[in-house]
Amino acid sequence: MTRIIRTPDCLAEGAAWLAQAEPRFALCLPPAGLPWRQREQGFRALLGAIVSQQVSVASARAIWARLEAAGMCDAPPLCTATDDQLRALGLSRQKARYARALALAGIDFAALNDLPDEAVVETLTAVPGIGRWTAEIYAMFAMGRADFFAPADLALQEAARILFDLPTRPAERQLRTMAVGWSPWRSVAAQLLWAYYHMVKTREGIT
Repeated sequence: MTRIIRTPDCLAEGAAWLAQAEPRFALCLPPAGLPWRQREQGFRALLGAIVSQQVSVASARAIWARLEAAGMCDAPPLCTATDDQLRALGLSRQKARYARALALAGIDFAALNDLPDEAVVETLTAVPGIGRWTAEIYAMFAMGRADFFAPADLALQEAARILFDLPTRPAERQLRTMAVGWSPWRSVAAQLLWAYYHMVKTREGIT
């Protein structure tokens, strides 16, 4: 049965389970608990992920605002938009191609909820520009899947290095193997590690 995170109480349940299974996770939990970051499912969530690839948060927000003002945040207009139109709004030529590919893919986002985890990843990564990391993030934060992880994420790798006192930052495969022991709450483990990364970097004066 697929476990879904539906409320902040679900996050708290997962965090408590993880802290019992691996006591070091208790060091990651913010005093106020994990923030609720549920995102809306659907086309816009994945388009936002494409927009955010390899740019700062501020840049991604600015580009999204321009796309929204131009009515380019939904599939129908993106299907016929030209490269020049999208580049004028801040998308690179490659991201413009990815945005159109997503618009033309015709993903049934409601049907994704009935698929097993790996089938969700396979469906999403079939679209150019949607890699495994993006699919995992979507499954965690838009679909609320409780047992996803994103081991290619550099912040997760660095947080794991510090928390588990590793000699080097774990590579994607190593971190994915480590995370097996955090099932069935790997999505919560990821959120704890992100919180820990932010905590450590804030302490170091890096924001």
